[in-house]
Amino acid sequence: MFDILLLVLPVFLVVGLGYSLRGTGLVDTGFLAQMNRLVYFVAVPIMFFYKIAQSDFSASFNARILAGILICIGTIAALSYLYGGVRHYDKARRGAFCQAAFRGNLVYIALPIVYSAYGEAGFAVAGIIIGFMTAVVNFLSIFVLMLPHRHVGPDLKASFWVHQIVFNPLISSSFLGIIWSYFRLPIPMVLANAFDIISGMTLPLALIVIGASFSFQKLQGEMTITMIATTVKIVLMPLTAGIILYMLGVRGMEFGVGILLTGAPVASTAYIMAQQLKGDADLTSTIIMFSTLISVLSYTLYLYFLKVIGI
Repeated sequence: MFDILLLVLPVFLVVGLGYSLRGTGLVDTGFLAQMNRLVYFVAVPIMFFYKIAQSDFSASFNARILAGILICIGTIAALSYLYGGVRHYDKARRGAFCQAAFRGNLVYIALPIVYSAYGEAGFAVAGIIIGFMTAVVNFLSIFVLMLPHRHVGPDLKASFWVHQIVFNPLISSSFLGIIWSYFRLPIPMVLANAFDIISGMTLPLALIVIGASFSFQKLQGEMTITMIATTVKIVLMPLTAGIILYMLGVRGMEFGVGILLTGAPVASTAYIMAQQLKGDADLTSTIIMFSTLISVLSYTLYLYFLKVIGI
């Protein structure tokens, strides 16, 4: 257990540093917004491209783990949407609940955990999978948020969907890295050194952003639905993924990567999506904060479980 804590605690200590900086006034709301944009649109895409482009695509890509995770995402999305209907949630709440059930914080939380646990090899596998996951999750998020309003909301043109997928920086950088890796294209040494420096600062900055964005004041509202959504996201989803991946024959490090990716707390971008597409943004914010807080414990347990079974 001590070894597991050595993997988990450093990640969340950096998150705590971000929270502390917000309290000192060194990081205000305006600076935080700009740093978030810097990380999301510049640092993370460069890191994704560089790490994936450097990896051996044939060794890092596993179609079975990708298929298993996508099946899991689709299953959880469908079941959570049906559950919202059975519970007679209103339109905004139903979409928000469903999105929170499957949209995980892959880049800012899951990826640092994967890197701490499995190093560069795990990072390469996770980076390629995240590229595909992000595309699917973005599409599903739009779909489940708009579906409850299908009879009263505006029709979304095909160009809207294309823009959400094609111009997402995480998707485009991941796929560019995949192409680079697949064709074994070289990266000039000067650029490689620059990308290496940027990659080194990306995950710490991302964790600081998460911490500085955290607010205990946002942990309010209806806690029953918040706890249900959190349980689905960080307990039921990785459990479902584990069963599916095992049935598909995924073992070893890749099995562990699948568990850690699907066990991520709800992504902060879920709030933005809910706000833009008529979802319950306040409920989404509460679920994000609560699931992030609980993930300290859940990730410790998942890593302990993986260590016990020898992964």
